[in-house]
Amino acid sequence: MDSTGPVQPSLNSSYVSNALGNHNVSDDEESEDQSPSASLLPKHSSVPLAVRYSPEDSYCLVYIIFFLMGIGSLLPWNFFITAKHYWLYKLSNNTHGGSSEEQRSDLGDYFESYLAIASTVPSVLCLILNYILVNRLSANVRILSSLFVILLLFVVTTVLVKVDVSNSRMGFFVGTLASVAVVSGASNLFTGSVFGISGHFPMRISQALISGQAMGGTLSAVASIVDLAVAKDVTDSALAYFLTADVFILLCIFTYLLLPKLAYSRHYMLAAACTNPGVMSEGEEMSDAGSSVSVPPLQPILRKIWVLGLSVFFVFFVSIMLFPAVSSGIQSVNKDSGSPWTTTYFVPLTSFLLYNVADFCGRQATAWLQVPGPTSRVLPALVLCRSIMIPLLMFCNYQPRDHLHTVLFTHDVYPVIFNCLLGLTNGYLGTLPMIYGPKVVPRELTEATGVVMSFFLTLGLAFGSAFSALIVHCI
Repeated sequence: MDSTGPVQPSLNSSYVSNALGNHNVSDDEESEDQSPSASLLPKHSSVPLAVRYSPEDSYCLVYIIFFLMGIGSLLPWNFFITAKHYWLYKLSNNTHGGSSEEQRSDLGDYFESYLAIASTVPSVLCLILNYILVNRLSANVRILSSLFVILLLFVVTTVLVKVDVSNSRMGFFVGTLASVAVVSGASNLFTGSVFGISGHFPMRISQALISGQAMGGTLSAVASIVDLAVAKDVTDSALAYFLTADVFILLCIFTYLLLPKLAYSRHYMLAAACTNPGVMSEGEEMSDAGSSVSVPPLQPILRKIWVLGLSVFFVFFVSIMLFPAVSSGIQSVNKDSGSPWTTTYFVPLTSFLLYNVADFCGRQATAWLQVPGPTSRVLPALVLCRSIMIPLLMFCNYQPRDHLHTVLFTHDVYPVIFNCLLGLTNGYLGTLPMIYGPKVVPRELTEATGVVMSFFLTLGLAFGSAFSALIVHCI
């Protein structure tokens, strides 16, 4: 919060910037969890005494579970977009021959752009639904139902790997986009719900969730590269790839079911229940139907977080505009040499792996460095400066080029640097407002604020994906 203004008596006003030298926070896990929020508690808090003293996160299990939830929240999207060779093979005109050469087709050329649109547009609708359901449907139902839907459709996608679709490529294309739309909607319902829950916990838990999202992209990129190196056939590679996703989604389900059994997580969920009595727990009878199922008030939330929300929107608007639709189309200037680096591994390494590793580093950095603060004007200014990445990547060696024939950056080092910068700034500047948002509102609005911040993020993805298709057509 702004140090010049009075702090409102809110349980959740727990932002304390590491850069400002908060000497009340010790290295001890328990002190870290207590100090920011406990110091801002009103002297005569109505919260039960048991809620105000936090147990330890034994072996960092809750942190690890939320980290895994973060991986799982973007895993479907990451596994869909990094399987570029598989989609090009399935949508090409040469699926019978099994050649490793990429055959150009209209469906394959713009597949990433269509994929981005199909994944983000329904996500906005699902997040609106999630906001409406915050007080009407328990988080357990929303999270587990979305995970089971994702698992079911990924199993279908895995089965289709070995099905010959050469005579029905358009049907496969439409079916894939429909599957992506449903998976993405369920994934965003899951993400918004988990992020809303994480807002009840200390800031380190929200940071774990967001860092996990970047690690999901890194793991999918690594899995894709390993499959390309090991598997001789593109379908064998894709089969192992999607089976990995199936197993990990099952792992997310099991770890989430473990969460209520841990004392640390039970403590913060009890605090949430005490400060937000209007939300029904499972099996609880409604004593007041009007208040128990009411939609959380939007205006007081937006009044507090509109700058942070717009910052998140623009960060992901620029990122999805360029990644993966533009960045994955940038080829090595030495592709004609025929070496594996310039042909097979250039795009997976420079576009997907480097971007995701840089994104993870940027998100992880927010665990130690939290500047600019939530009320600083520098934060939205830095977010706007990311616009320079658009022309930088457009004038790399993107292929095919049908309209914009000029290539200014004619060395392979340029896309490496630009993708690293895009990922690093996306991770850092995207994470800061996301973890600030739920901490600048009263505790009873925490979960709803987490959903609203996720809505801004997804709205940025939706608009960015639409503009990505426009940029690809312009190039």
